[in-house]
Amino acid sequence: MRDRLGRECVYVPSCRFGLFVALRHWCPPGGRVLMSPVNDDVIFFVVLAAGLRPVQAPLDPFDASIDIDAVPDETWGSLSAVLTTNLYGNPDPAPELRSRCDALGIPLFEDGAHAIGSEVGGRPVGAWGDASVFSLSKHAGAQTGGILALADPDRSTAVREACAELLAPRRMASELAYAVRPYAEAAVRRLGLRRAAWATMGLLGLTEREGIRMPLRPDALAGAVRSAPDLGAHDPWVRVDMHDYRLEPGPVRLRRVHRSLGRLEDVLRASRAGTELLLSTPWARPPADGTVQPLFRVPLLVADRDAAIAALARRRIVVGYLYDPPLDDYAGAAFTDPSPAPGNARWFARHALPVDPLRAREAAEALERSGAQPAEPPEPPEVSEPPEVSASQPPEPPKGVTARGLGPPRG
Repeated sequence: MRDRLGRECVYVPSCRFGLFVALRHWCPPGGRVLMSPVNDDVIFFVVLAAGLRPVQAPLDPFDASIDIDAVPDETWGSLSAVLTTNLYGNPDPAPELRSRCDALGIPLFEDGAHAIGSEVGGRPVGAWGDASVFSLSKHAGAQTGGILALADPDRSTAVREACAELLAPRRMASELAYAVRPYAEAAVRRLGLRRAAWATMGLLGLTEREGIRMPLRPDALAGAVRSAPDLGAHDPWVRVDMHDYRLEPGPVRLRRVHRSLGRLEDVLRASRAGTELLLSTPWARPPADGTVQPLFRVPLLVADRDAAIAALARRRIVVGYLYDPPLDDYAGAAFTDPSPAPGNARWFARHALPVDPLRAREAAEALERSGAQPAEPPEPPEVSEPPEVSASQPPEPPKGVTARGLGPPRG
């Protein structure tokens, strides 16, 4: 990763753990962080755990990147930091955000969880921010681990010490469970038992999501926010889908990480080829500059996403990584500053169908046979007044936004 980014890199047990360390290192408690509302809810809770106020940005409707020009001047002047998402591997406008942050004297953080092979402005994603974080569970497929990359190598010692203070001691049971998990998952796939497995986990109370978003539990969250910065108080939300997110890695995990990274370039080549195929379909919106990134998922924009999900499920293609509704609709003004122009985020969250480019051909065939129609482009955005939302009652999703999904919506 040092060779890839040209930066000092610190191994961390997860992307979310690395982001928490970076936010605490650079940002004063009570600061405001501009971020995308179409994002994993875990990342939202990491920002809250760091004692910061999420500020939701207007988005480009076709790739969910931050629309810099639509952010009001007064919002820019109130920020303590900016956090990119690079959703599914499509880069946010990092060069322009870097210039804005430099002018304001605030840090830029890059979340590269989906974008380990993407580039923007002639540099890899992760080479623009003061700090950037990567997940080794996505393209690398290690199901553990992350990277925290630093622009200033002189900060390395302090960051490593902060990580060490927050790590939980390794547990033999967790290491054994991690060792056997790939074999169990392979057996489930081979026997076609994925649906049965998830139903059984639900009956046993082992799943933490009933839909795409985890339960907000606003009263409990309000109590946690009052104690922030405090990772422990926010642990019930931050650990969802990954209870070992802050666990000290053992030798089994590290060996698998090494093997997975050794295959990374092959995976990125295959992802780029699959992305190119999916971008040629009628449901895609190819990038204006024609650049084909090795996307982690390709967001096809379909009129009826539930029907498209069902069509893919018949081919045993599971759709995850859905982020619907947007975070400001999900959490409300009690916990975040809503976007001044939420329409594009709602449209994208409702219509984006994230398809694994490694299964591009069969996914495209399944959608074509199902008669899936492209989504109609959204109406021009209108600036809205922030809604008044009680801390004890989260807002209802906007009409037409679904909270259903198939498969694990892990982020």
